[in-house]
Amino acid sequence: MTYTEKIQQSAAYIQENLDKIQENTIALMTGTGLGGLTEAIENPTTIPYSEIPEFPVSTVASHAGQLTAGTIDGTPVIALHGRVHLYEGFGAREATHNIRTLGELGIKTLILTNAVGALNPSFETGSPMLIEDHINLTGHTPLRGDNNDKWGERFPDMCKVWNQELRDLAIQKALELGIRLERGVFMQIMGPNMETPAETRMYRALGADAIGMSTCMEAIAAHHMGIRLLGISCLTNKNLPDCMEEAPLEQVIAQANKSSDAMTKLIRAILKEI
Repeated sequence: MTYTEKIQQSAAYIQENLDKIQENTIALMTGTGLGGLTEAIENPTTIPYSEIPEFPVSTVASHAGQLTAGTIDGTPVIALHGRVHLYEGFGAREATHNIRTLGELGIKTLILTNAVGALNPSFETGSPMLIEDHINLTGHTPLRGDNNDKWGERFPDMCKVWNQELRDLAIQKALELGIRLERGVFMQIMGPNMETPAETRMYRALGADAIGMSTCMEAIAAHHMGIRLLGISCLTNKNLPDCMEEAPLEQVIAQANKSSDAMTKLIRAILKEI
């Protein structure tokens, strides 16, 4: 079975087990500790990843691994609660199988969320950060291999990955809600090891404001398929190379859960006008 056929098989199963996906359905990707968004979904229909043919299943305990469809304040949504990562041993294509499946289902707009470490010393831990651009430092890309011309062109331009209209809307809604919204460049590294003080200095010198182990692969695949992208990160800790502190997963999850209310309020406000 080819890669494209695997994607089509996953999409067909989801389509068969959900009500018809509306043209204006918005997709959400929730990362570590950010499952509060899925709890806001009304009249939910949930499918575990393990039941979807060919769908990769995360090995990370903090990722629920399920797809939920329904509405949020009247807006039709389909949420991917949990993702798979390169560090789990998945390839870039496997790590974006879920995104390709969304594209096959006809999704046109995707909101990516994640839990990340702040590199910019002026950023406030616990605040959301609007992704304005990204740096892929993994050495991988989901576009490696044969290109499916029906999905996108062989050499996609990457100068406008993160949709300006959606970013402007996020800024407007954050101001209306009184939510401090940082804005910056997100960098993806391979993981799962955390960065050293010297690496932290290097990443900051390269222009990154926040760092994580997901999202860039998904953004590349989605942009390749012409999907509009909005990215909002939860800053769970701050990496200061001259006084580095450990950031265990439990701490990251706890901070993400603590910040989930603000993230949920912001995204719900965005969904109402998207």
